[in-house]
Amino acid sequence: MAARIQFSQHGGPDVLDVVEFTPAEPSDNEVQIENHAIGINYIDTYIRSGLYPVPSLPSGLGTEAAGVVVKVGRNVQHLKPGDRVAYAQAPLGAYSSVHNAPADKVVTLPKSISYEQAAASLLKGLTVYYLLYMTYRVKPGEIILFHAAAGGVGRIACQWAKALGVKLIGTVGSAEKAEQAKKDGAWATINYREENIAERVAALTNGEKVNVVYDSVGKDTWIASLDSIRPLGLMVTFGNSSGPVTGVDLGILNQKGGLYVTRPSLGHYLKTHTQLQQAANELFSLVASGAINVDVPAEQRFPLSEAVRAHQTLESRSTVGSSLLIP
Repeated sequence: MAARIQFSQHGGPDVLDVVEFTPAEPSDNEVQIENHAIGINYIDTYIRSGLYPVPSLPSGLGTEAAGVVVKVGRNVQHLKPGDRVAYAQAPLGAYSSVHNAPADKVVTLPKSISYEQAAASLLKGLTVYYLLYMTYRVKPGEIILFHAAAGGVGRIACQWAKALGVKLIGTVGSAEKAEQAKKDGAWATINYREENIAERVAALTNGEKVNVVYDSVGKDTWIASLDSIRPLGLMVTFGNSSGPVTGVDLGILNQKGGLYVTRPSLGHYLKTHTQLQQAANELFSLVASGAINVDVPAEQRFPLSEAVRAHQTLESRSTVGSSLLIP
């Protein structure tokens, strides 16, 4: 028997239950993975709460983990039992000791990367990859604005931007988080609880503003983000931790300077296994070199059985960087 987290109704963290189950055999194009570390992502809270509906209830949760292949489907060629692997786009249910995942969504891990590092960084790192390389190609010396700079995605973005020679302005909610973002490589920080975001961006850029804003906060930062972009610039909204942006008057884009807006996600960019492994290799090489540090503090590692506490901690916004569940 294996253990997993599931929920039978949408709601707060307390709807999460631990159940035992017998894993199904992997289908022809799947692999079965014994998870050693499981990534916790903010999108998991959206799914649990019902903001992003699930096909049916009860439902598993989580899409990201790292571990060892234990079984392969008959059509799988590039993986075999015993391989060290990670995945970030599996069907819901990664919050489990054993999970089946589509083989083309599974990447191999170099020996230099631990299971914990992989589970803490793959989804967030692939997100940063497509944001900085594909949604908008950042250039050395360029100034960009990135919200939630001390969060899981934000910390990787700060470090990756520094490695690329990009000047990242990061928004944060406390002095401690500002210090963390600076340590991670942010060029400048803005404490949104104490400072006006758009005014600080204008001051930091000598009134020129930025070509691109990366925003995973949503409702609370929508107008401040638009006010920070120079004419014909790009607003990239890739999450909504403060709530979704709704009822948008498109005329505001004209009023703010003929701006562009996009709402991308990982699946729009890394569509093939080759693209996925290439992006993962880029991430893992930076982690292995020390340019990106994704080590998870002890207080943000939770036993699988404590998923409720893990979600409570995540939603309290007291975490810095990534959190993990350990089966």
